[in-house]
Amino acid sequence: MSYNQVDTPDGTWIGWFVNLQVNRFLCRVPQEYIEDKFNLTGLDMLVPNFHQSLDAILDLEFDTEYGFNAMDADPELTAQLYGLIHARYILSMRGIDDMCLKYQRGDFGICPRIYCDGQLVLPVGMSDSVGESHVKVYCPRCRDVYQPHARCAHLDGAMFGTSFPHMFFMQMPHLLPEPPLEKYTPRIYGFKLHKSALLPPENPEPDIKNTNSTDSVNNNNSNTNVSSGKSLPLIPMVSPPAVKVSQNSSPTIGPPMRRFNFTIN
Repeated sequence: MSYNQVDTPDGTWIGWFVNLQVNRFLCRVPQEYIEDKFNLTGLDMLVPNFHQSLDAILDLEFDTEYGFNAMDADPELTAQLYGLIHARYILSMRGIDDMCLKYQRGDFGICPRIYCDGQLVLPVGMSDSVGESHVKVYCPRCRDVYQPHARCAHLDGAMFGTSFPHMFFMQMPHLLPEPPLEKYTPRIYGFKLHKSALLPPENPEPDIKNTNSTDSVNNNNSNTNVSSGKSLPLIPMVSPPAVKVSQNSSPTIGPPMRRFNFTIN
């Protein structure tokens, strides 16, 4: 996987990782926070090769040119472990302060909804488990979630968790915006549509697929009756009446049809 860097790293693995263009949503977790074993409780059960990945994260002399040594740590597992640590860190007061700087700077983008008027958004995960969904962005004005910028859309949502934006505004209530006053109103030729016009029809068209499936079931039942040896009622076949065709008359069934002549004066 290739990455584009936006800033010059400081020689550490963390400095290199968070400065990748695709990781722009991530903040830098302090070294002392990661070294505190209390903050890592339970993560050894979630990430294979936990100790090797942790050593790689704490590497102060990471070789950005040659990358990982295959014998030391796996890059994917290392990124996964850092993401889980990051999700815990951004719920702390210091982590919220760090993310607030990125929020006010507009690193996470703006809400795509027109009536939110360029409201800044925050990253959020749809699950706290790794590998279940990618990161989304939460708008505090309309209180809905959207797809983020394609540049960061492949980050795992577990790197932020489901609680972050709500904890953020609980700690920063002065940044919480008011809900939008306007909303879109459907119109035709300038006239508002009645609510009933926006509802689906009460009697939808019959489903052709279901009709075909019903016919096939009936055919199968008929075949089953025949194969089981049960006698079925016979319907007598009646031959249609003879059709007489002549040059001076139209094809008729039964008595010939009368011809009418029309004269145009």
